[in-house]
Amino acid sequence: MARRSPARFLAPIALLVFAVALYTVVKDARAPAGRSSSDAPARASGTPSKSSAKKKKSSTRTRRTYTVKPGDTASGIADKTGVSITTMEKLNKNFDPQTLAPGQRIRLSE
Repeated sequence: MARRSPARFLAPIALLVFAVALYTVVKDARAPAGRSSSDAPARASGTPSKSSAKKKKSSTRTRRTYTVKPGDTASGIADKTGVSITTMEKLNKNFDPQTLAPGQRIRLSE
């Protein structure tokens, strides 16, 4: 009987590697927005991932206004933008933190 080639094992191994890669991609696609399983090791090692580097870059420019979204609160907006509520009150004449409406524009800087 002729000796079989070790290459006969490559097809099942390639299929297994493909299945693991597909599972990883699908798992990352189903992760909540802004977080994926591939981000966790990058944060743990202290190396920023590509998406977090983009976020840092865009957050360095100062925003002049903020458009209120459904569910936003004054303290939440202050946390997101880094502008205190008292500063928002000074810049916006009729600013009432209790009656924010979606679509309302709030000045953040002069």
